[in-house]
Amino acid sequence: MTFQNVNLTHAGEVATLTLTSKKGSMGPTFWPEIPRVLNELGGARALILRGQDLFSAGLDVRASAPVIAPTLGDPDAFAAVVAEMHAAIDAFAALPIPVIAAVHGWCIGAGLELISACDIRIASADARFSLPEVKLGITADLGGLQRLPHLIGTGRTAHLALTGDPIDAQTAERWGLITELLPTPDALFERANALATGLAALPPRAVEGTKRTLHAHLPHAQSLDQAVRWNAQHMTAGGLAQALK
Repeated sequence: MTFQNVNLTHAGEVATLTLTSKKGSMGPTFWPEIPRVLNELGGARALILRGQDLFSAGLDVRASAPVIAPTLGDPDAFAAVVAEMHAAIDAFAALPIPVIAAVHGWCIGAGLELISACDIRIASADARFSLPEVKLGITADLGGLQRLPHLIGTGRTAHLALTGDPIDAQTAERWGLITELLPTPDALFERANALATGLAALPPRAVEGTKRTLHAHLPHAQSLDQAVRWNAQHMTAGGLAQALK
C-alpha cells in the first residue's frame, strides 16, 4: 500500500517507518494514514520511527487551519478533529512491539508529542527539540503534557511547554528525553537498526508485557499486580528453562 506522508520498509523482523512529508510535517492527510500503515507491520517485532531531512517540523498549521478553524468555539467539534490526531499518536503506544524514535534535526511540537509515545528515544548531535505551542496561542493537546512529565519530570516539561524555547540534543540527553546520543545521523540510524535487531530477538511476550506495564502508569500495587498476572498468563516452562541455562 502507498502512503502520502510515510513510508514503511521491512528488514527481517525490524520495520522502519519514515516520515516522508515535507519536513516531516503533519497535515490532515497524515493522521488517518498512521493506523493504516501500522496495520501493515505484519510480523515485525520492533519498529524504528524516523524522518528524512529532519525528524518533524510538527503540525502543518497552514494545511490544518481549514479543518480546525470552523470548530473553534465548539468544544465537541474541535475534540472530534483532535481525536483523530490522538488516535494516531496513541497507536504507537498501543503497539505490542517496541518503538524506537530515531531523531535527527528538528523535532517540534506534534513531533515531540509523537516521540513521547514511543518506547525508546535516541538522537544525533544535531537534534533539536521544542514544544512551541504556547507561542502560537495553543495549549499542547496531543499528549505531550501528559507523557513528558513521566519522562523528564514536571519541572522540565513546564520549562519546555511554558517558554516554548528549544533544547539541544545534549540537554535532551541530560534531561532523560533521549537515552543515547550519536555523533551523526548515519551513526544514529545504524544504532537504531542494531538496537531494533536486538529487541526483535527477545521473547515477544516478555517485551510486550514490559511495554504494557510501563505505559499503563498504574499506582504501584496495581502495576505490580499487572506484571504478575501477565507473567502468570504468558511465562512458559520452556522459557524459564532457557533462562536458567
